[in-house]
Amino acid sequence: MDIQQTIQDLRDELNQHNHNYYVLDSPTISDFEFDQKLKQLQELEKQNPEFFDENSPTKRVGGTITKNFTTVVHDYRMYSLDNSYSPEDLIDWENRVQKVLGNVPVQFTCELKYDGASISITYEKGKLKRAITRGDGFQGDDITNNIKTIKSIPLQLKGTYPDKFDIRGEIILPFAGFEKMNQELIEIGETPYSNPRNTASGSLKLQDSSEVAKRPLECLLYFIVGNNLNIPTQLDGLEAARKWGFKVPKEAKLANSLEEVFEFINYWDIHRHNLPYETDGVVVKVNDFHQQDELGYTAKSPRWAIAYKFKAEQVSTTLNSISYQVGRTGSITPVANLKPVQLAGTIVKRASLHNADQIEKLDIRVGDTVFVEKGGEIIPKIIGVDFTQRNPESEKTKYITHCPECNYQLVRVAGEANHYCPNFYGCPPQIIGRIQHYISRKAMDIEGLGGETVALLFNNNLVKDYSDLYELTVQQILPLERMAQKSAENLINGVEKSKEIPFERVLYALGIRYVGETVAKKLAKHYKTIDAIRNASLMDLILVDEIGEKIAQSVIEFFVNQENVKIIQRLKEFGVQLELVEKFNPDATDKLAGKIFVVSGVFEKFSRDDLKKAIEDNGGKIGSSISTKTDFVVAGDNMGPAKLEKATQLKVKIISEDEFILLLNNS
Repeated sequence: MDIQQTIQDLRDELNQHNHNYYVLDSPTISDFEFDQKLKQLQELEKQNPEFFDENSPTKRVGGTITKNFTTVVHDYRMYSLDNSYSPEDLIDWENRVQKVLGNVPVQFTCELKYDGASISITYEKGKLKRAITRGDGFQGDDITNNIKTIKSIPLQLKGTYPDKFDIRGEIILPFAGFEKMNQELIEIGETPYSNPRNTASGSLKLQDSSEVAKRPLECLLYFIVGNNLNIPTQLDGLEAARKWGFKVPKEAKLANSLEEVFEFINYWDIHRHNLPYETDGVVVKVNDFHQQDELGYTAKSPRWAIAYKFKAEQVSTTLNSISYQVGRTGSITPVANLKPVQLAGTIVKRASLHNADQIEKLDIRVGDTVFVEKGGEIIPKIIGVDFTQRNPESEKTKYITHCPECNYQLVRVAGEANHYCPNFYGCPPQIIGRIQHYISRKAMDIEGLGGETVALLFNNNLVKDYSDLYELTVQQILPLERMAQKSAENLINGVEKSKEIPFERVLYALGIRYVGETVAKKLAKHYKTIDAIRNASLMDLILVDEIGEKIAQSVIEFFVNQENVKIIQRLKEFGVQLELVEKFNPDATDKLAGKIFVVSGVFEKFSRDDLKKAIEDNGGKIGSSISTKTDFVVAGDNMGPAKLEKATQLKVKIISEDEFILLLNNS
């Protein structure tokens, strides 16, 4: 008997039974029979370790311990979706789509928006290679061992499939499984989980994969990404994924018009409550992949897709009190403390009241019965007061005049909604908040240092700003609460490693008001050094691409403050990256310097991304739309008619892929 063949036959059989049970919902053997076959395979693999397979069905039971999840860069960025909340939003979106495509026929796919944890899974030669969380869209955590325990995710694909691709989906926890987990917790006197989405997300980061295997998680797949996939449309992609063995929801539907999109939305707004899992809206996508390429992306979202969010669930409860929080910029946020109430799967105890104007507008008072909903079904907010329930002796809310933390008198800048505490370097929550922002994942990403530890360091007079982090020693932090030798060493090592963080992220970490990730990248790329930014005039800053007067003024004010200048000088001395390190490309030239290109269509010799990189590597710039400043349009097959018409009108030179190569070689 060929033992290797026996093992492989058992693996194939068990994979098929998993597929029948967890994807098709039509098992052909009993659980007992399945368990017996699985034990047989486990024993054979134990006796014959030379036939090890990392994707064997036996790996679904877990057992791998992951102390630290490795951060991995996505091969293809995971964008977020723009949201819409009304038919008018969708009509505006379709108008934008048609404007770019040139009023050609457009079909849409309508899919339910699943409320889970986003995941990207890479397959190579039909085998599950890697699974990464969304993270910040550019990089996420490698949770492959945990994902392999989810039985609706195929370890080995069926049929014919691309050599390599990524597939995106949502890890969800069905209501039935969630309720069972909570019932078990209640029976042993433990606190039940708050909602399925957070429980699913938290499950993915458990260190012991055998614990993940015990949870009834599922994965619903909805998008394939890769090179040379030979898949023409989104709907074809869903069907292909279904044939390969993925659990692809059957609710997706093709719509030939926006009217049909609205029919789908209206149907599921009512029937979503009958689904076995949470959904909070509908995702509408341009179906044709060539048209998707033509539409492209904004800095955050695809232009070819939009999420329509269902109207939020609403409840009423009592406002017990109003407290005030101080943010890292000194902004004061009033918070409503509520009588706990169940809302959209979670217990809500607090809600933001935004600012003094909102309190005035709602005429909200302590003791009122208030209406609460979740904005986008995520953040609780108060939308109104039930005046019929108001106590006639209630008193009008008076907004505080002094900081609740340091007692400084609050200020309110003309034209702004929020009050601010001006005690920038003396107000504890502002100081702690700035340091917490500095160490955050998208900024300096200092491993071993969390928000609570920052507060401990500040309260023990060990840090007063983020530059003090670089003078900490193990001996100083060992006496702190919950701090052992190993964790103290990890913290110091994490601070040291942060000196390798590139300049654009350091600039974001500094916490300059209005300077987010995108603006920080723009400024870093334009000015190259922190000193150049510091010495720039207001007009210089305004002239930088996408930097308006408000951002420019904030940058000027940051560097006028001598405390900030001292902190930056200390960061320099500690070796923090305050200059842009240009990545060396041996093939880079300046042949296309000063030229602006717009890329449109599908190409044979380049992918669109590679073509854009070739332009930038040779000194050219990529334009998002055609204007009088555009020098060339590089046109491939299926070039958008709107771009063709505009290029012709403006007499912009249109060149083919081959002509671009000639231009590059002859320049």
